[in-house]
Amino acid sequence: MATVAGASNITLTAEGAVSISYNTLVHSPLSLADSIEKAFGSHPDSLGIIVVRDLPPTYAPARERLLKLAYRFAELDPSVREKYADPKSRYSFGWSHGKEIMNGKPDTMKGSYYANPVVDEPNVSAELKQAYPEYYGKNIWPSETAEVAHFEQAFKDLGRFVFKVGCQLAVACQPFASPYLSDSSLSLAQLISTSQTVKARLLHYFPPSPDNPLPAEDEAIDSWCGFHLDHSLLTGLCSAMYLHRESTGDPTIVQSPSPSSGLYIRTRGGALAKVSIPTDCLAFQTGEALELATAGKLRATPHCVRVGAAPDAENISRETFALFMQPNVDKQLSATENFGQFSKRIFDEHYKDEGAGASM
Repeated sequence: MATVAGASNITLTAEGAVSISYNTLVHSPLSLADSIEKAFGSHPDSLGIIVVRDLPPTYAPARERLLKLAYRFAELDPSVREKYADPKSRYSFGWSHGKEIMNGKPDTMKGSYYANPVVDEPNVSAELKQAYPEYYGKNIWPSETAEVAHFEQAFKDLGRFVFKVGCQLAVACQPFASPYLSDSSLSLAQLISTSQTVKARLLHYFPPSPDNPLPAEDEAIDSWCGFHLDHSLLTGLCSAMYLHRESTGDPTIVQSPSPSSGLYIRTRGGALAKVSIPTDCLAFQTGEALELATAGKLRATPHCVRVGAAPDAENISRETFALFMQPNVDKQLSATENFGQFSKRIFDEHYKDEGAGASM
């Protein structure tokens, strides 16, 4: 960790991401104003990401438990996995593989399992459920598949932990948001905590295969996941886990297969930075909805994931978990758009009509 010169209360990771203590976030969130501005503001070197350290001891085992289940689910026979896919929600609940369009083609490099860890079935009108199936659908759990026993509980345990920390971070962001929010009676934390559109995405990045071959040394930076903006208010991210497939038994946790593997972010000034999240920390990124809601005061940054060429990479998968925190669809983000209208616009720009949606 390093301290920013002239700003003694801002701590940075070795790669330049702002880092804050969970204890400060809980007990003195408004004291983090300088850190929030540095992480999420419009400075040329702002990364749009903040790392939360010193988390309660329950976090680490909850992360490991669920990420290992992501691997187990992805190893199931495709016919079993597809039992838990939901075309009606444009594959935004349950299993999704090859439905999302990334870099102009179906993305088969990763598989996702989507659910709302806070609300199993949203309590909204039938009209809203029909209009927004991506957000107001019912959770699907693989409870009949013995290989992933306790999947639902593990998903909810980690998702609710990240959600709680995210709500606390929203309090720290409030001074930047309050002058711009269309509904002055609501705080950013209330927009998130009262929402029924929260969505978590459990991700399995498949190892290279004949269909998705081992990358060359000059591979594109966004080879595992194309450059994109989240369209949430805030996105919570766990540190990725890399698992090595063994010929017998469970996979082994290993280091990243290549120094170039991982998350890359474009700064406000356009520079490309690789950002690592320590295994015992959480990270939060600003989404496009927050940028709109604060008239650009807090801004989203493009990010992607790179495979990285490495020996034995064809036996190594990447598991991670993201929680997208956003308001209900009727909440105004700007004078001209509410979150529902904004989401429809984003889906239309990035996904095919033919059930290819992916929820953020």
